Amino acid sequence: MADHAMVYVALLNEGTSVWRPVEGVPCGPNQFIICGDVPKDEEWQFIPGQRVRCERREFQGQVEALVAVEEARV
Repeated sequence: MADHAMVYVALLNEGTSVWRPVEGVPCGPNQFIICGDVPKDEEWQFIPGQRVRCERREFQGQVEALVAVEEARV
């Protein structure tokens, strides 16, 4: 298992869909712990230290990435 992966977290209250790429530490099948610091001018859907379930999603330009979709239950 890799020691980290790029996970995209939705930014809240932006008026449009905006995603922040953050480091995620794998902790189970399709599950990651969010790492990093939230900038003062951003509100993330999931916060650092939170365990999330991710899905692969296609973004504009046919780029596929891991997206945090919900809090993961242990």
